[in-house]
Amino acid sequence: MSDDADADGLERTGGEPPEPTGAETVEAYDEDDGVVFYDAENPLAWLRTTLTVRLSEQV
Repeated sequence: MSDDADADGLERTGGEPPEPTGAETVEAYDEDDGVVFYDAENPLAWLRTTLTVRLSEQV
């Protein structure tokens, strides 16, 4: 392990954290009463919401 490993033991190579695997294929579209997020590579994997929350409010 090198000196640039974080507390989680994973090495980082730049200032930006790595993007989660699969996030690059997530797309979204608006409906009258909400937003639908889906995986463009697997359109059966979707999530629909009518409520927006901040991640900091959920932790």
